Amino acid sequence: MVVREKKVKKTIPSTHRCKRDRNFVERRNFSLSILEIMIVILLISIIGGSIGYNLKGSLDKGRAFKTVQAKEQLRELLLLYVAEGKATVQMVAKEPLKYLKEMSLAKKPEDLLVDGWNVPFEIKIVKGEADFRITSKKYDKYMKDHGEKQEDKESEAEEE
Repeated sequence: MVVREKKVKKTIPSTHRCKRDRNFVERRNFSLSILEIMIVILLISIIGGSIGYNLKGSLDKGRAFKTVQAKEQLRELLLLYVAEGKATVQMVAKEPLKYLKEMSLAKKPEDLLVDGWNVPFEIKIVKGEADFRITSKKYDKYMKDHGEKQEDKESEAEEE
């Protein structure tokens, strides 16, 4: 009877293994602390706030431009309807949406009746003339706040 001896493999503790050993695995924990996460959130909010602040001025300028263009277009369309003789200035000033829809020259007549801030225009009749004076409270406030001359006053001075 032949007794075979078992071969016993000597294992080296993991702390003594060489880096070249194939079985060696180095584990590193990469985790973010709550402080680092808060710093990243703070930086993102500061950058976002500065971008938003800069865009606000551009948005107000765009709203003011839309208001000026809408006032001119609305006035011209209303005067065109009156010039056709289908209605008087007083009738058109009372119900401008009705007459804009009848003309069907504007794609969205409802959009013409509001300024850039979605506030309805005030349509008044100029005394002694068959003309309209279209005003916007938000636009007037914007012009007053920014110290710019109002275009209505300039155009009146040019006409005289």
